[in-house]
Amino acid sequence: MNTLLTFSISLLFSSSVWSGYLEYDQDVLIPDDWTHVGPVDPTEELELTFALKQQNIDQVEEILRRVSDPDSYAYGQYLTLQEVSSLVSPSELTQKVVHHWLRSHGITNCLTVHTQDFLQCTMTAEVAETLLPGSKFKRYTRNGQSVVRSAAPYSVHDDVHQHLDFVGGLHRLPPKGQDLSKASNRKQKQSEAGVHLGVTPAVLRARYNLTAADVGTAPDNSQAVAQFLEQYYSPADLSEFMGIYGRSFKHLSKVDRVVGTQGAGKAGIEASLDIEYIMSTGANISTWFFTNPGRHESQEPFLQWMVLLSNMSDLPWVHTVSYGDDEDSLSTAYMTRINTEFKKAGIRGISLLFASGDSGAGCRHLGKEQNSFRPSFPASSPYVTTVGGTSFKNPFKLTYEVTDYISGGGFSNVFKMPDYQASAVEGYLKSVAAALPPKTYFNTSGRAYPDLAALSDNYWVVINRVPVPWVSGTSASTPVVGGMLSLINDQRLLKGLPALGFLNPRLYQLKGQALFDVTEGCHLSCLDEQVQGKGFCAAPSWDPVTGWGTPNYPELLAALLTD
Repeated sequence: MNTLLTFSISLLFSSSVWSGYLEYDQDVLIPDDWTHVGPVDPTEELELTFALKQQNIDQVEEILRRVSDPDSYAYGQYLTLQEVSSLVSPSELTQKVVHHWLRSHGITNCLTVHTQDFLQCTMTAEVAETLLPGSKFKRYTRNGQSVVRSAAPYSVHDDVHQHLDFVGGLHRLPPKGQDLSKASNRKQKQSEAGVHLGVTPAVLRARYNLTAADVGTAPDNSQAVAQFLEQYYSPADLSEFMGIYGRSFKHLSKVDRVVGTQGAGKAGIEASLDIEYIMSTGANISTWFFTNPGRHESQEPFLQWMVLLSNMSDLPWVHTVSYGDDEDSLSTAYMTRINTEFKKAGIRGISLLFASGDSGAGCRHLGKEQNSFRPSFPASSPYVTTVGGTSFKNPFKLTYEVTDYISGGGFSNVFKMPDYQASAVEGYLKSVAAALPPKTYFNTSGRAYPDLAALSDNYWVVINRVPVPWVSGTSASTPVVGGMLSLINDQRLLKGLPALGFLNPRLYQLKGQALFDVTEGCHLSCLDEQVQGKGFCAAPSWDPVTGWGTPNYPELLAALLTD
């Protein structure tokens, strides 16, 4: 570092000015289901993540638009990780200011990523509280899970404020997992023709018109699922599942790569569901499993996954994620930066699919007899493909699909409606205007979701070597859609075409072509006099419950198997 710059940076920290709150709107209240068990020992080590300000963010957005728009000359011309890094890496000044600030507090144990826009640093709780005035770390537990968080907002030195987006590891507790299992002791029996006793790979293949020949063969194709809430899969369960349900099509029975550390506990329903169904729908395709329990209790597992994507040059083309949090519980700075990470993935040709959630439109209590719907993030991000849920009209027959009442959907209160979906959403709002909930419940100009859907009700899952029925949630529909997109990528790669990448611009151009339109059913919302538990309802074309509908695989393949 040159002498003048060293002197200038030193001056930045010569005064004690600490008014810079990076996440002024972050909800720091600890949810009731977490129990405070005491302060953290001052010498206990924490690991915090510093999100450094990036360069050329507007350029990243424009590149994403070009590479994702089928009408663009640059469609499918994705960037490498090195090219992304050259584009977004923080300025030399930003890096030097942040590093000097950390070193001035004795913090030297830091790891960076390829793009240099994240720093993960280990320090004691005492040093962390000095570094980030206002923070106060305490330990909280829930159902045997332990985390360290600050229930008070943090600030940073004014002169470093402009160089950081946020600091991870202080707030944002892991959201409560969905209860995916509708317990039942009934055993699976042989089905009559056209009748089934729950969703299995064979049922999905019959409904979405996949044949035994629809399996992967491209050597350079891969797909992934990501887990965050102490969820692990069992290789034995996966093998058992494929042995029972994968007899009619070629498939793999092992995960090719685990990124992260598998826990020693029992397999989780969520993880088992995700891995078993992406590997049976996206059959015979190399599959990765991202697991992020966190080495330190102060880590944010979802953020850890985002950091990994910024640090790996070789990644699967499709990632499905069954994770979400209330949009209003997260800071705008955090969500905005996470959106940038999604854009970075998109310009590399990666498809990110997120479950729309299992709370319908959601409900937020604003005051006495005053409620609004409660969107979920990342489902509400304009830069991911969000998957809702459906049920069979007749639960035990291969009939057409209707809305699954739990299917998450609605309108973001933070992110504006992207251009690619504007006409579709406006068409919906006009066509069902008389039946819409009161306008005070949702933001008609916000990003609307989901984008499409699949069956989310009554799945069979093998867990702890036993087939378990009645597992439900958009956690099921998301890997099913992800597997089908992986099969389409497979055919594209064999033809020498690029992977699908960020799907939404192309999906909305199809205007429902190649999807089964879902036009019946409503999802749940606030239990009050105004809406009486009903959120939005399905309608012809796009709707904020099931999106454009569910995939008709051969038609979707044909529609997407072009330049």
